[in-house]
Amino acid sequence: MSDFYQNGIVTNFHNLTRRSVEALENDLKQFSRSRPMGLILPSLYSELEGPALSHIVDELCKVPYLSEIVIGLDRADREQFLKAREFFSRLPQHHRILWNDGPRLQALHQELAQENLAPQEPGKGCNVWYCSGYVRASGKAESVALHDCDIVTYDRGLLARLIYPVANPRFHYEFCKGYYSRIASGKLNGRVARLMVTPLIRAFKMIYGPLPYLDYLDSFRYPISGEFSMRADVLDGIRIPSDWGLEIGVLSEVHRNFSTKRLCQVDIADAYDHKHQPVSEDDPSGGLNRMSMDIAKAMYRKLATLGVEMSVESFRTVKATYYRVALDLIEAYDHDAAMNGLKLDRHSEEAAVELFADNIMQAGAAFFESPRDKPFIPSWNRVQAAIPDLQDRLYEAVELDNSGDV
Repeated sequence: MSDFYQNGIVTNFHNLTRRSVEALENDLKQFSRSRPMGLILPSLYSELEGPALSHIVDELCKVPYLSEIVIGLDRADREQFLKAREFFSRLPQHHRILWNDGPRLQALHQELAQENLAPQEPGKGCNVWYCSGYVRASGKAESVALHDCDIVTYDRGLLARLIYPVANPRFHYEFCKGYYSRIASGKLNGRVARLMVTPLIRAFKMIYGPLPYLDYLDSFRYPISGEFSMRADVLDGIRIPSDWGLEIGVLSEVHRNFSTKRLCQVDIADAYDHKHQPVSEDDPSGGLNRMSMDIAKAMYRKLATLGVEMSVESFRTVKATYYRVALDLIEAYDHDAAMNGLKLDRHSEEAAVELFADNIMQAGAAFFESPRDKPFIPSWNRVQAAIPDLQDRLYEAVELDNSGDV
């Protein structure tokens, strides 16, 4: 069952009946005969040593419908890569690890850099981009899901609900975004989405007027979730940021490339908790501080492509409007938390809003100071046009890393 949430912009699938994982998987096994499915897991090596990823792998071992699992591994030396090969070896599905710091993939990266086609900086977006190229080169999946590797409450039903809309051959969806309630340990979480993204979108709507793109973004219940799925050929034509703006960037690209009738969101989990980023007030290069800056810049870039004229003076207006909207939302969140017996620290919430407000101004200044900045990684279509055999050589390099000496 679905409804059309907020003005019918994207179809919203609820988890109404709490249908069993086994029933969903039986459907997906049938779908996989005509529409093979894959999974991308962007991971830091440090996550192999954390509490979440081992459990995620245990759950994935029970998944019967995946044709391929592709793991993007960042910040790993040779010894750590070999440990990662052993760590993931218990997966029964065909799986491959992209050793992004290894000599073979680094050589390809340098070749791309010489053609001004390489990601400008390491990060999740860069990791996902290389994994996407490998998925398209391997040709083993027609529908692909992606989720993070730090979900401590993970169960395989999350993946089944996430990929179902793009895996069912009767459905016409090209892209699906996952959402969930951000409640854990009696607390209301999801600070960046609640306190920065939602009020910023609504401030933009007040200042720049009604824009279909802003209505579209506002229709997503959790726009910065790291869980989404798509038809595999969607990966060919999208340009994504290499920084924390990945999720907003992906939403912006699929909005540009497809009718909203082919986009949807789905409720994927009753409970969701993951590694919480620190606010990092004194470190603009880390935590929620860095994340909020990257998200604001991603949104400014998109508005500029839509013909919205911005100036230094307008950013002051954005900051003031955002601040007022955010404070009003804190009031509502506080009442919601009280009604549901949850904890909410209003002092820390308002401190986060003050930080985000400053970052909105700083992101605007950075946007103006770098007019020649190339924030998006080129699409794989462009790479294929420039270096036709690059994906094939990426595939060969990953195969050698996974099956031979490194």
